[in-house]
Amino acid sequence: MPNSESTPLRPHALAPGGKLGVVGLASRADESLLREGCTALQQVSGRAVECITMERDGDFAGSADARALAFMSLWQRGDVEAIVTARGGYGSNYLCPWLCQPEQQATLRQSPKIFVGYSDNTSVLLALDRAGLVGFHGPMVASDFAGGRADAASFLSALGGLPLEFSFDAASSVQCLVGGEAQGPIIGGCLSVIVSSLGTPWEIQTAGRILYMEDINEKPFRIDRMIMHLAAAGKLDHVRGIIFGEMPGCTPAAQGEESLRQTIERLLSDLGVPLVMGFPSGHGDAQNLTVPFGVPAALAAGAGGVRLQIEPAALRGHAK
Repeated sequence: MPNSESTPLRPHALAPGGKLGVVGLASRADESLLREGCTALQQVSGRAVECITMERDGDFAGSADARALAFMSLWQRGDVEAIVTARGGYGSNYLCPWLCQPEQQATLRQSPKIFVGYSDNTSVLLALDRAGLVGFHGPMVASDFAGGRADAASFLSALGGLPLEFSFDAASSVQCLVGGEAQGPIIGGCLSVIVSSLGTPWEIQTAGRILYMEDINEKPFRIDRMIMHLAAAGKLDHVRGIIFGEMPGCTPAAQGEESLRQTIERLLSDLGVPLVMGFPSGHGDAQNLTVPFGVPAALAAGAGGVRLQIEPAALRGHAK
């Protein structure tokens, strides 16, 4: 099985005339929002969009088998250059035992493909990482594209095989809590899903990496518990930097309780690595940036602001 120190396989970048596939791997999406999001995705990308729909299975987008087959059918199709998830919610973890089987990992590695998602789809991003593949933490169709929250520039650059640079000055909402510089691939996603990966075949691999964590509507004491769990599991021992997302709704339950920033600083300031908070990728109110996982990145944080540079995550040129 590929490990965290292997060089990941990069997918081919989007080519002119390519097609994007949309599929729900977790909770079912509202049909009107899904249609609206697919239209927006087509307009932003300038490419045809094909949405795979399944028979609803309770609150899921489809049965676990149907979701797995839909995912793999899009992955193996030569005319589909990228898979963009419909929404998050819950249920993508059902696919992970299957995705982590050696034969499935071999199939995935035979034809690396762009995969974009966040929230509950963090499980799939981690499973792809364990297979030695690049993933893209970025906007989903029925939530971000439908709601106008997808950052088009970073989405098109990341999927187009271009380097990314995100710069935020000291007055922005992206704040440096501990200054410094770090280099290494980024890995992470939704914090609660990251923690739930521990002890599984898709357990997050953090050594030598910049750890990205974000979540929504989790109180600071719950964030404390999850960070402590990661620390006890050794997942903070060899990280090179830590970035938190916007963390909407992660506010104290009562007046006078410790804020999220205070919790993060108390737990992580002594690690001796750059520590940043407020990066807009994943849950949040700002434009949702697309951030590739698994390729070299450089983080610089200080009193003057924060800069994150990421090497191209997709190979430019047409697949044979």
